Amino acid sequence: MDFKYAKRMEYIKASEIREILKVAERPEYISFAGGLPAPELFPVEEIKEVCRIVLEEEGAKALQYSATEGYNPLRQWIAQRMNQRLGTSFDTENILITHGSQQALDLTGKVFLDEGDIVLCESPTYLAAISAFRAYGCEFVEVPTDDEGMIPEELDRILTNTKRVKLIYIIPDFQNPTGRTWSLERRKYLVEAATKHNVMIIEDNPYGELRFEGENLPSVKSFDQAGCVLCYGTFSKTFCPGYRIGWVAGEKSVIEKYVLVKQGTDLQSNTLAQREIAKYLELYDIDEHIAIIREVYKRRKTIMVQAMEKEFPDGVTFTRPQGGLFAWVELPANVNARDVLEKSLEKKVAFVPGGSFFPNGGKENTFRVNYSNMPEERIIEGIKCLGETLKQFV
Repeated sequence: MDFKYAKRMEYIKASEIREILKVAERPEYISFAGGLPAPELFPVEEIKEVCRIVLEEEGAKALQYSATEGYNPLRQWIAQRMNQRLGTSFDTENILITHGSQQALDLTGKVFLDEGDIVLCESPTYLAAISAFRAYGCEFVEVPTDDEGMIPEELDRILTNTKRVKLIYIIPDFQNPTGRTWSLERRKYLVEAATKHNVMIIEDNPYGELRFEGENLPSVKSFDQAGCVLCYGTFSKTFCPGYRIGWVAGEKSVIEKYVLVKQGTDLQSNTLAQREIAKYLELYDIDEHIAIIREVYKRRKTIMVQAMEKEFPDGVTFTRPQGGLFAWVELPANVNARDVLEKSLEKKVAFVPGGSFFPNGGKENTFRVNYSNMPEERIIEGIKCLGETLKQFV
């Protein structure tokens, strides 16, 4: 039958990363495709104990419906953590628990976007954000971006000359897909520009605690005096992605709008997961756990960068991130990364072509690699195979 679907289904496409992962998840493949944490670092034994305690001490409450806003002790911990690390001034009422930061993206579309509205983003930007926002019929304007963030003159020009700009979406720390980090000056300028033009900034920060080198920078939100910055966070990269617990932080009046649309979406996030995470944070040292993650990812990033320096042919450039999960590779303009991927998969090595990270297309001579999920020896082997493949094209 020819069913009459909603118009938004025209905007929704299958995730290219998910399609690649269907192939690359097989054990014989070396996958640099996903943004997956290292599973051997999940604190399985501690979580077993946490599960036991939560079910024995508060089982009835943990298995019951709970407030849409989330479990208060967890919201309080998040607010305090952000205030200490990012220079914010949140309390519990500024935090909404979500099913991962991906739900935060979807709720943002519900709250802010009408068909034909404009979202400004980095160029390139996070693929899943493109998918989430596009479902609400918006259009994207890519702001020219360099190693320090959006270029101020270009941002100001676009804001001045573009109607119906509703949101500016950014990942300022170890950006997905490039691994780049915004400078302090660019963070300040962004807030000034958004305040002047009355536009909301979405500061997505899933990787901020995974810094290997350099000094931590204050969040974009820390410069916000007008309430024009919303922050996303998640436990997926620093704890366990399977819990699917993230959050939105912002001005109370804005968070109230998010609560309303979340009530119509799923009523609440997983009660048991929230209480188990809160109990873990009470009993164990999350900073010690994150330090272990950072050390492992730093070593894997260093090994990958060194391998790319050795194996990749002249004419191929790549980022050298100071944290996060990803590096970004640029090929000569006449080389299509999708063609490279096709040959690379024959050698059982996977990555994500970069074209999908540009909402308006182009830049097919780029791709993203992940270094967090593969062991060191497989990183070396995979980059060697990828280098051999690249030499067929470059």
